[in-house]
Amino acid sequence: MEYVYAALLLHKEKKEINEANITSIIKASGATVNEAQVKALIAALADVNIEEAIKAAPVAVAAAPAAPAAGGAKEDKKEAETPAKNEEQAMEGLSALFG
Repeated sequence: MEYVYAALLLHKEKKEINEANITSIIKASGATVNEAQVKALIAALADVNIEEAIKAAPVAVAAAPAAPAAGGAKEDKKEAETPAKNEEQAMEGLSALFG
C-alpha cells in the first residue's frame, strides 16, 4: 500500500513517478523497499491517467464520531462499522485504479 501512496504523493507534487522517486519515498518513510513491487507498480501505472482515475474513484467520507447515546453499545457498534465499510469501499476503488 505504501507504494501506491508514494505514487499518489509524487503525482500530487507533480513529480515524475519512476523507480528512483518511489524508492526514495519508501526509504524516507523508514520502510524496507521491495524492488519487485516498485517495478510492478511502475509497470501497472504506465498506461494509467492518475488524474482521471482519482476523479472516477468513489469518495469515502467517514462521519465524525458522535457522542454515545444513552441507548448503549448497539448504536456505537453500528457507527463503528460504517466508517470501516466506507474505507473498504474506497480501497476497492483504489485497487481498481492500479489494476
